[in-house]
Amino acid sequence: MAETKIRVVSIGEVMIELSRGNDGRFSVASGGDTFNTAVYLARKGVDVAYATALGDDPYSDGILALASAEGVASDLVLRVAGRLPGLYMIETNAAGERTFSYWRDMAPARDLFELPEWGRISESLLSAGVIYFSGITLSLYSNIGLGRFLAMLEMARKNGAKVVFDGNYRPRAWKGDISRTRTVFMEALKRVDMALPTFDDEALLWGDASPEATIERMQAFGIAEIVVKNGHNSALVAAGGQREFVAVPEVVKPLDTTAAGDSFNAGYLAARLAGEDPIAAAAAAHRLAAQVIQHRGAIMPRTATAVH
Repeated sequence: MAETKIRVVSIGEVMIELSRGNDGRFSVASGGDTFNTAVYLARKGVDVAYATALGDDPYSDGILALASAEGVASDLVLRVAGRLPGLYMIETNAAGERTFSYWRDMAPARDLFELPEWGRISESLLSAGVIYFSGITLSLYSNIGLGRFLAMLEMARKNGAKVVFDGNYRPRAWKGDISRTRTVFMEALKRVDMALPTFDDEALLWGDASPEATIERMQAFGIAEIVVKNGHNSALVAAGGQREFVAVPEVVKPLDTTAAGDSFNAGYLAARLAGEDPIAAAAAAHRLAAQVIQHRGAIMPRTATAVH
């Protein structure tokens, strides 16, 4: 994956974000796991587009303006008249750990592969260099939408695209249906070249006893490159027949852990696209995530991002 300036298409949902500050007041921003990753990829100089659906309201306009300001291409964003984007609220405790509340059941992003223009999204996937999505992406779609999306992934891989997946399992998004979740995830994993899971999520969904167990389960699907994120402990990298733990360079006290994994994924993928080896890429990913968790909200100020 040492090619330069290939296009990454990130797919999912971007929402209105309400985050409570130290004074108890809420600030309004935008975020969503795969969108956060797209923003941090763009800040690293990667050519990235975001695929989703939004409404025709001022908040949707604001999200598109943010994408434009961040250098994330929005030509794959469909607009739906009379609809509003989803909303989520972040509350953080003294340790910086966050809890989320969501209002998103009617968000147009859920209908991306069933809207009249869905074929345009599919065509873009067939010409993408890298396709990035998550378990949250999968949780959005109906069985019809999932069928179309998974078929497009398969065709895109035949055209040479690399598929990158972060499990990002959120039980509430799947309405507690573990059986359906596992079935959908397994179908997705058959079409993945690089996996960037978080161990806690994998343990919750699959009962994995260790990051090594996660590696072994995913390698059974033929996934060539796997990085298991394990919080402040380390990341376990499996690629090229080797496994190595990459320690967090410096453990920092988080102000807000929102988007820690999303930014790690961006740091890793950007480094790999720039030709770095997996170990060096994981170290770069740790550094970016350490910056992000020292700021509130999903997307830290641009001035705080070190581009290198």
